[in-house]
Amino acid sequence: MNWIEQLVERFEEHSDFQYRQFRIGDESYTVLYMDSLVENGYIQNHVAEKLKTCNDISVFPEIPTMDEAAQAIVEGKIIVWDTTRQVLLEAVSEGMETRSIQESENESLLRGPRDAFVESLNTNLSLVRRRLPNPDLIINTYVLGRQTKTKVALLYMNGIVNPNILDEVRTRLSTIDVDQVLESGVVEQWIEDSWYSPFPQVQQTELPTKVLHALLDGRVALLVDGSPVALLVPVTFSMLFQAPDDYYERWMISSAIRIIRLVAAVVALTLPSLYIALISYHPGMIPTKLALSITASRTEVPFPALIEAVAIEATLEMLREAGLRLPKMLSQTIGIVGGLVIGQAAVEAGIVSPVLVIVVAITAISSFLVPAYNMSVALRLLRFPLMLLSGSLGLFGLILGVMLILIHLVSLKSFGINYLSPVVPYRPSDWKDLLIRAPLPYLNKRPKLLHPLNRTRMDLHKRKKGW
Repeated sequence: MNWIEQLVERFEEHSDFQYRQFRIGDESYTVLYMDSLVENGYIQNHVAEKLKTCNDISVFPEIPTMDEAAQAIVEGKIIVWDTTRQVLLEAVSEGMETRSIQESENESLLRGPRDAFVESLNTNLSLVRRRLPNPDLIINTYVLGRQTKTKVALLYMNGIVNPNILDEVRTRLSTIDVDQVLESGVVEQWIEDSWYSPFPQVQQTELPTKVLHALLDGRVALLVDGSPVALLVPVTFSMLFQAPDDYYERWMISSAIRIIRLVAAVVALTLPSLYIALISYHPGMIPTKLALSITASRTEVPFPALIEAVAIEATLEMLREAGLRLPKMLSQTIGIVGGLVIGQAAVEAGIVSPVLVIVVAITAISSFLVPAYNMSVALRLLRFPLMLLSGSLGLFGLILGVMLILIHLVSLKSFGINYLSPVVPYRPSDWKDLLIRAPLPYLNKRPKLLHPLNRTRMDLHKRKKGW
């Protein structure tokens, strides 16, 4: 049994497997492919025409083994069997439908390029290559997943990235041994440092511009075939509060927005717990007029502040999850109707106080200001244990909970980089792009925390001479 017969036998149970035999002059060929992956008419219009016009079959790369030929078929390629020479050849194919490049729905920008990644790995790589046509941009491809054989691309800038970080990423990728890698989330969960931490140790993005910023800083990017979400490593706490358009606006505007984001993160984490602690244990710390107003609004509420707050927060989380799973038009309706109707009905029924509704609304709005969705979810999850501590121990419980979170953040690392860097350990040179974004000429060095081989971003002497 020759190779062509073995391939036909191997795929005989596949209803979309096709093989066609035809002659061109004195030569005989057999073409094998999956019609679900190859456009109709492509065989006749391209492959057959090229065989007719080309006397030299070396234009098609030869496949040395039958297993490689079988893998090429299921990847959407065309296999040509040259009967005369008894060799397997691979032809480029077209026809795999992919989603067109569109604006990201999850990461909106006020300024800058708005195109986002799609599910095709080749398309995503072209989005990066076109913006960074530099031979130092290195792309390594891995095949992960025992059954899915998913292609994963590793991107880095040669001469900038730290070799230790690059070796660590490669080592962790080499340990992935699972049946399926259908989305970048599988890779993310496998390579992260701490599986038990609620905080993300890998940054996610759908924006090619954010990938470019990371690569030029000395970080590593991972793109997974079939996923529109790229992974960036290593990541620090402060990086998750930065957005690409921070660098497109003037430094004062960007700095003010960053400060607002960090304040909003603190509010999203602690405001309900602070409300519970003050109402339940420390009412004397509230101004007298405000305390009287809150007391009057809570006269008919039958539940303690802890139960009241947990119930309304849990209801809000259910509304959020329902909005994510419903079609877009219905999700907007459920958010508005659920928030207004349930909140108003609960206040009128005396189940919750109007002040708590305001607190929960401010908390929800604050959580939306965090650019990274996975960081926003982490803050929302940690809000509940903080509320329980505040309901049990008052302000002492809130302070204890915050201290435990800070201790965890200090001990957390991402590919050998401290999560709270450049705050811990203290690196003042990197503070120019931390809480505030310094003017562009002051950002002439890449982050020291990444230990890049080349730290210089720009030549300020030319600008000084020009002026």
